[in-house]
Amino acid sequence: MRLVRRPSFPWAAPTWPDGVELAPLERSVGVDYDTAWSRRYGVRVARAALLDWVARPVVRALASPRVDGLDRIEHLDGPAIFAANHASHVDLPLVLSILPPRFRHRTLVGAGADYFFDTRWKGALWSFAIAAIPIERQRVNRRSAEEAGHLLSQGWSMVIFPEGGRTPDGWARPFHPGSAAYLATRSGLPVVPIYLGGTRRILARGSRTLRPGSTRVCVGRPLWPHEHENARRLSTSLEAAVAALADETATDWWSARRRSAAGRTPGLGGPPVGAWRRSWALGDDRPERHRRGSNGKGSRDRWPLAHRGR
Repeated sequence: MRLVRRPSFPWAAPTWPDGVELAPLERSVGVDYDTAWSRRYGVRVARAALLDWVARPVVRALASPRVDGLDRIEHLDGPAIFAANHASHVDLPLVLSILPPRFRHRTLVGAGADYFFDTRWKGALWSFAIAAIPIERQRVNRRSAEEAGHLLSQGWSMVIFPEGGRTPDGWARPFHPGSAAYLATRSGLPVVPIYLGGTRRILARGSRTLRPGSTRVCVGRPLWPHEHENARRLSTSLEAAVAALADETATDWWSARRRSAAGRTPGLGGPPVGAWRRSWALGDDRPERHRRGSNGKGSRDRWPLAHRGR
């Protein structure tokens, strides 16, 4: 004889008839995570307060950014795609903190679905904090691309890191045409190149130690896709534009423009030499100025310091 009754639903899990097979519970993570809630008015107000009153002061204290080129986007009165090199987790808050308010408060972040949205709690955190939407980093996913294109058409801007991830050695990786360039060609919106320097010294990939320091941010002129523009060609132009901005921060605007016109801008990928020499070049701590190697190629001196040790 049972003296204590077992609790029933809803105080306990419901029972099911024998022979009924339960369908597995779907977990909306990765590119399937729904971020619509993060764009509601109340959430946007809370996020704007977090960004303006917390994130921006912290970024100024931690990264001490010197910003150049914001005058180049003064004429932009609509949405845009902001594309930057990627060396550190500091990059994103740095970019968001320097954008004018008309962009900063209505900007989404294209975040890797496999890293930022692999669990529901991480998806909720980043959707709220930075208005992140999940995207595939290594290929074009139709669902995420259509969602991003729809939001761009509604007047949202977007921050994307075309490398697809942080640099493992301080040198930039090739830009993927399936990210910023693809969205620009589909939406017809301009891509704004941005160069970030010094963030890797503050927080490198794999490091858990923050080292406050100074950073450089250089904003370039918007690149408008031409009619029937090819995403791969636009991606190449975007990478060259970011490299020219890196050259500008290491030298001066006039010298960088002359090298760009002559096709002699040092690439973001660093010298075409072995891994040990690339690491050795990253250790250079000489003053920031452009130097040219005697052999014309393969020399660490062809790459300005701004391209190294980011």
